[in-house]
Amino acid sequence: MIVLDTSVVLAFMNRGDRRHEEVAAWVDRLDDDLVTTPLAVAEMDHLVSRSGGQRAAHRLRADLSSGAYAVAWWPEALAETLTVAERHESFPLGLTDASLVALAAHLETTAVATLDERHFRAVRPLGGEAAFTLLPSDKA
Repeated sequence: MIVLDTSVVLAFMNRGDRRHEEVAAWVDRLDDDLVTTPLAVAEMDHLVSRSGGQRAAHRLRADLSSGAYAVAWWPEALAETLTVAERHESFPLGLTDASLVALAAHLETTAVATLDERHFRAVRPLGGEAAFTLLPSDKA
């Protein structure tokens, strides 16, 4: 499983994005499931609607409805998200990114689909690993 950040969805949906082709090619080759949090879904909906309008929002919602991206939230998710955000208060790390760090720990993965290298290169996985694998940038 790969934890999915908003930045990848935005680049994938926007043909004018400078990294669209790279992300689209990576998604076409993808054999793993993508999973995100409700916080990231809300962020995706807001940013896709703002930049692409109602048609783009409809496409995002169709993708979600078809299961293109799984959404996970577990009983301790909010507490774990808040702990991650508080740990990185001086950075700062927002709740959406903190929720993705918590989700990666919950799923026992370090694979994160993101173009937000500033945040995810600075934050360490909760499982003690040295770093996250950021996709598509770190692809083999």
